[in-house]
Amino acid sequence: MIKNLLFLSFFCFLFSCTTTEGPKITPVDKKAIIDSTISAFQKTLLEQQIDSAFKKYHFNGSIAVFKDTIPLYRRENGYSDFKKKTKIDSNTIFAIGSVSKQFTAVLVLLQMEQGKLNVTDKASKYLKEFQIKEYENITIHQLLNHTSGLNLMGGKLMFKSGSDFYYSNDGFNALGKIVEKVSGKSYHENALELFKRTGMTHSSTGDIFKGNNFGSAYVGTPSKFSEVPNMPKRLGGSEIGTPAGGILSTIGDLHLWNNALYNGKILKPETLKLFMAKSAERHHAIFGKMGYAYGIMLNIGQPNSYFHSGYVKGSPSLNIYYPDTKTSVIILSNIADEERGKGAIFRPHIEVKKITDHLENTQNQLRSKH
Repeated sequence: MIKNLLFLSFFCFLFSCTTTEGPKITPVDKKAIIDSTISAFQKTLLEQQIDSAFKKYHFNGSIAVFKDTIPLYRRENGYSDFKKKTKIDSNTIFAIGSVSKQFTAVLVLLQMEQGKLNVTDKASKYLKEFQIKEYENITIHQLLNHTSGLNLMGGKLMFKSGSDFYYSNDGFNALGKIVEKVSGKSYHENALELFKRTGMTHSSTGDIFKGNNFGSAYVGTPSKFSEVPNMPKRLGGSEIGTPAGGILSTIGDLHLWNNALYNGKILKPETLKLFMAKSAERHHAIFGKMGYAYGIMLNIGQPNSYFHSGYVKGSPSLNIYYPDTKTSVIILSNIADEERGKGAIFRPHIEVKKITDHLENTQNQLRSKH
């Protein structure tokens, strides 16, 4: 990989050199050539590095990298149904866990754009369960960025609202209820309208899913596994909750979502800025220290990226978007060896993120010099 990057740097250096000798010719579009060369090397490096991760971890799932609308890497491996030996393909639908939270955040902000709420409003304005002394000052903003202090509904706050970070699924499920309250529609209806608007024809909420391409979830290993029962209906239950982690999607649909969302096709510019703005920090048990916005995480330092991991039993996922190059990296799976712990479950995701972070930084460095 280092040799390839050195060669690429040298190639770009050659195109940075100019001469005044010889006849006048049409100027070469160096930027276009450099961009084309970077993309070609990026494809090669992604194939080498991510294919290696597939083999190392015997990864069962789907990984794809897109630059805007152009696929740079895509591979499916393993089974969507281990019993029937049905292979994963481009149409396989996965449970995406907490990647769902960004959809809930966007639904809240869409209601704000319609004048039906404000993120500075107290949740108690909309939900009876927040009309107690312990919860009465919690705002929608604090639920969106996990600074409310809420852990489980009905329990004592972890800290004074707004003073710290504590990740709460119940907080996002409350946001789903607020969306229902102000819109007069179920969360599922709101979500399906958003999917339709974005062109996400293969996405759904788990408890209303109807289809044949769902990748059943498993715990264990490909040679010794057990199926997670009642999937995907169980995602809508109290243990998880649809607004917090109950959306189903595909590689292709999440790619459409990233492009539409971050290119301003869903939210107004000022609302999108609010959605992406770092308003908290967290220390993630798997990915380390990072910023947190509204249902998305941010790298601290370079490269610029918006991402979120997800885990519901048997289904680890990761969705990354690099705004500088409009690059999406999406990793979906339907089996997890829980006995080894989440650190081991997410090793492929960590490795792929390191690969794509490094490539993103390299591209930005090369472009800044030319």
